[in-house]
Amino acid sequence: MPTIFDPVKLGKAELRNRIAMAPMTRSRANADGSPAEITAEYYAQRAGIGLLIAEGTQPSDEGQGYSNTPGIYTPQHIAAWRKVSDAVHAAGGHIFVQLMHVGRIGHPANTQRGTAPVAPSAVPLRELKMFTADGMREIPLARELSLRDIDETKEAFATAARSAVAAGLDGVELHGANGYLLHQFLSPNTNLRSDEYGGNRDNRQRFVVEVARRVAEEIGADRTGIRLSPGGTQGEIEEGPGYVDEYVALAEKLSQIGLAYLHIAFLRPVVEEDEELLRRVREVFRGIVIVNRAGRPVEAIGQDIARGVADIEAIGVLALANPDLPRRLRDSLPLNEPRSEFFYGGGSTGYTDYAEYSA
Repeated sequence: MPTIFDPVKLGKAELRNRIAMAPMTRSRANADGSPAEITAEYYAQRAGIGLLIAEGTQPSDEGQGYSNTPGIYTPQHIAAWRKVSDAVHAAGGHIFVQLMHVGRIGHPANTQRGTAPVAPSAVPLRELKMFTADGMREIPLARELSLRDIDETKEAFATAARSAVAAGLDGVELHGANGYLLHQFLSPNTNLRSDEYGGNRDNRQRFVVEVARRVAEEIGADRTGIRLSPGGTQGEIEEGPGYVDEYVALAEKLSQIGLAYLHIAFLRPVVEEDEELLRRVREVFRGIVIVNRAGRPVEAIGQDIARGVADIEAIGVLALANPDLPRRLRDSLPLNEPRSEFFYGGGSTGYTDYAEYSA
């Protein structure tokens, strides 16, 4: 059985180890949505990690939810991302970018053109609020997407994926997790549609499958991955007790497209059903399976690979705080402590100033 330090092939890329840096919002993009100059340094510092999955990046103006997150839909965005990909490749690394459309979890104050949020259905958020330049604000009720809007959104994802490849990035990860747009289509409490995109399981999964297929057609399935959070409750999602069967069915559909990887994120305590899900997904999905267990102890890193339920393990804040993470894990070296007060916004502090290990 391989270990987390063994190489693995992902699409056409030969990864030096089986560690992925999970996508993490850092809110340091320029006002126009271009990644800041320092972003190239941030990712290049971590190029020793087998796969870097860059932070959630909006494929369109209406896809933006948070302030100072990057986009990838203008020539300026492409040029800035090219600097990131060049820096990572010069350091011997591989980098995908996560395409994140937030759907209803957005605010006009945070977008370039003051765009109102959209969603599968106009379902209000009960408690969630949004941070803006003016502080925390109520999130307005999202507009329900029309069939024409849905087609345009699929094309926005495809165009963003093409832009990512034009920027030299190795591929894209579709964000189908954490309560954002794709997840909103999957969940029965946020998708109340009565057309072909709502109702039964296949209809609720239709948009996700069509986006994945369209992006794969545009840039190649070997450059396309997707992140899902089965049973997750972020963004006021309520999937109910039957989520295991639903996600296994979805994984089989995505496998038929030939996606490079399926990234399963558990951002909550893991329950018995999740272990069943991993076993069953392994049986139906032919590509690489990435597993992310937020908050797991260091000594548990590598166990999913050892048990055969994952090919790669994604790590979040420890990768953020330790640019030389593979070496530290391999040699059992002390780890830097993440400084959460610098997670979002700002400059180099808490971003590029985490030191590599030195005895």
